[in-house]
Amino acid sequence: MFRRLQRSLRQRRAKPGDGRALTTLRWWQLLTRTQFFLDPDDGAGRFSQYAVDVRYLAAELEGGKIAEGARHAPVELYRDGRQIQIANPPVAFDVPGGVIEVATSMYGLTRMHHVPEDGTRSQPLRPHPRSMEGLRARLDRRHPRASAAIGMVAIVILLIGLVTMAPQLAELITSVDVVADRVGTFTSPISLPAWANTTLLVAGALAATERALTLRHHWLIDADTTWTAWT
Repeated sequence: MFRRLQRSLRQRRAKPGDGRALTTLRWWQLLTRTQFFLDPDDGAGRFSQYAVDVRYLAAELEGGKIAEGARHAPVELYRDGRQIQIANPPVAFDVPGGVIEVATSMYGLTRMHHVPEDGTRSQPLRPHPRSMEGLRARLDRRHPRASAAIGMVAIVILLIGLVTMAPQLAELITSVDVVADRVGTFTSPISLPAWANTTLLVAGALAATERALTLRHHWLIDADTTWTAWT
């Protein structure tokens, strides 16, 4: 029930596009733009190719329109190379046979999946081969063991960050007078020097980026990517 309501709200975020042509992804846009594709599937009644273009630095939509002076929306849906919808993430785009769900974080994508109408398991879209996600997928295909090891290291780093940063964040929050008067103060059993906190922050950002490039996100594992920003 909650998932259906959430999806319905996200579908309403999609606004009509202007029919412009999809432009080529350039190498200098690797850190600011990405593209994913959903190929035709006759069995699902989908006879066109769909592309999702994500621009991380694009201006947010205002009242369903692109801000004055801005050329692109944060998320754009194309059908056979023509823009048909635009939106702020998170969004769910209707396509034949299901929806395309798109969500982002400060480190990249957390979701770029096609969810079929029949309730079968969602599948990630195909990344552009020259995008950061496409290059990461190529590494996974060519060196699966190294790829798996990188993924495990990222999880370990994030879990270490969660264990070490959560008590320090709790201490920081309860040091505020208003909070302390209501719940008391908390002294973290973990106290790291500034250089260690900085190292964990940088490592956590890299680990979170790795997770985003592989479209992996877990409410607990990735929780400290937000908390570390406070330290």
